[in-house]
Amino acid sequence: MKTNRRSFLEKTGLGALSLLLSNRLFAKSSKSMDGLTKAKGPIFLSTWTHGQMANEEALRVLANGGSGLDAVEKGVMLIEADPEGSSVGLGGLPDRTGKVTLDACIMSADGNCGAVCMLENILHPISVARKVMEDTPHVMLAGDGAYEFASANGFEKVDLLTKKSKAAFKNWKKEQKYKPIINVENHDTIGMLGMDEKGDIYGSCTTSGLAYKMRGRIGDSPIIGAGLFIDNEVGGAVATGLGESIIKVAGSAIIVELMRHGYSPQEACEEAVNRIVNNEDTKDIQVGFLAISKSGETGAYAIHPGFNFAISNQEGTRLVNSDYLVK
Repeated sequence: MKTNRRSFLEKTGLGALSLLLSNRLFAKSSKSMDGLTKAKGPIFLSTWTHGQMANEEALRVLANGGSGLDAVEKGVMLIEADPEGSSVGLGGLPDRTGKVTLDACIMSADGNCGAVCMLENILHPISVARKVMEDTPHVMLAGDGAYEFASANGFEKVDLLTKKSKAAFKNWKKEQKYKPIINVENHDTIGMLGMDEKGDIYGSCTTSGLAYKMRGRIGDSPIIGAGLFIDNEVGGAVATGLGESIIKVAGSAIIVELMRHGYSPQEACEEAVNRIVNNEDTKDIQVGFLAISKSGETGAYAIHPGFNFAISNQEGTRLVNSDYLVK
């Protein structure tokens, strides 16, 4: 007798398991919808205190007729050009050989994306990442190839080491100790999520990475699915913190996938943090996530206290201290 799929599931018990999972997802979805606070765009979320300035610039770009993609690019460009930051762009602390290397990625509502890593001597890696996305068949360019591409497209060579960062490197060389400090090593890295007035979602992320890292080290920030992920049907997520830990759980991608299955942005961020904590000793590791759903609901969560973010909409901009796991 021919066995159909339904009878097979019933006989093996897989049908019951399937029903259990379906019921759980439905319950999770219902829970999320009960507490859902919907908001209309434009909305911008950015990591850390300087996200306030970045968000306000993004809002100005939209108000002046720019696209959502323009907004998430131009917003983080302000931080890349700030010499007072120590882990983004100009003034970023170098690797242990004394060279500043930059990582960045950008993602559009249509699913297209671009990234650069180990880029040297270019002020705005986020703009090079966008150029990779729009003008090449590739997603990521690295090192010398990324620099050659940037130079060929009119990006000027810039010495990214400032007097302050040179002095810090000289001081570090005395002992050459390497131990990232939570909420210090990564607090200048900026990730931004933006929803325009049509409800389309965009994202960007840019950093100079961990200070005094090994030559060639790449963190999560330029990696689509780790530091940033957008699915315009579902939402978007961005990460900050120790990149190695974020990469191991595909942090931003898993948050978006959890939202697809009914988790709220807050619940999804919490689950991603839990996965990191379950994988490794996180006593000295900080990771923070931001997320936004297609409805405009937002979420944020970190391992330890100290992670804050900026949220901006038509009502203004405010800085929020993220909830966290380790109390």
